Amino acid sequence: MTDETVFERIRGMAQATNPPFAIAKIGHVVLNVHDLERSTKFYTQVLGFRISDIYGEEMVPGGMIFLRFNADHHGVALVGGLPENSQNVELHHMAFAVSTLDEVFRARVHLEESGVKIKFHGRRRAGVQIAVEFQDPDGHMLEIYWGLDQIGSDGIMRPSSEWKGARSLEEAIDNPVLGQDTRVHDERLIRRT
Repeated sequence: MTDETVFERIRGMAQATNPPFAIAKIGHVVLNVHDLERSTKFYTQVLGFRISDIYGEEMVPGGMIFLRFNADHHGVALVGGLPENSQNVELHHMAFAVSTLDEVFRARVHLEESGVKIKFHGRRRAGVQIAVEFQDPDGHMLEIYWGLDQIGSDGIMRPSSEWKGARSLEEAIDNPVLGQDTRVHDERLIRRT
């Protein structure tokens, strides 16, 4: 069996079922973390989340912190007690949307000033969002992004021929995809060499 056969079968699954409900968004993600205090500090002080509730050890082994970034009670929760030798292979990454492109640029600056190493900044291909990617203290990959393609009820998606990868935020704004307004209002955020 070739990879092409597998991918063709997967493509056929795209509209395979119509359940009697429609999931509207990712409700929340729960992460196991090694050091609950260190991770809570990262998510609150670096990313600006707020604590909604706390479970002590008597409720959840390792403790649990519920964090919010909008009106939902929690979008992320942290559970302590992750073994030191965890490989973090279960979660590929978690992404957080921001409302403006300027916020992605400001996120890059803020993360760097907070000592967070940026793994990638620019534009990936499918979805064409402009993003900054980095890791939390336990090695979970995170993304802050703007401009993710929206798919209407007609189901029409951007063809792959219109995808444009970019290896920096500056390259992403200099080489926009069709229909994406990449104007940065605070031009001081743009790095030109």
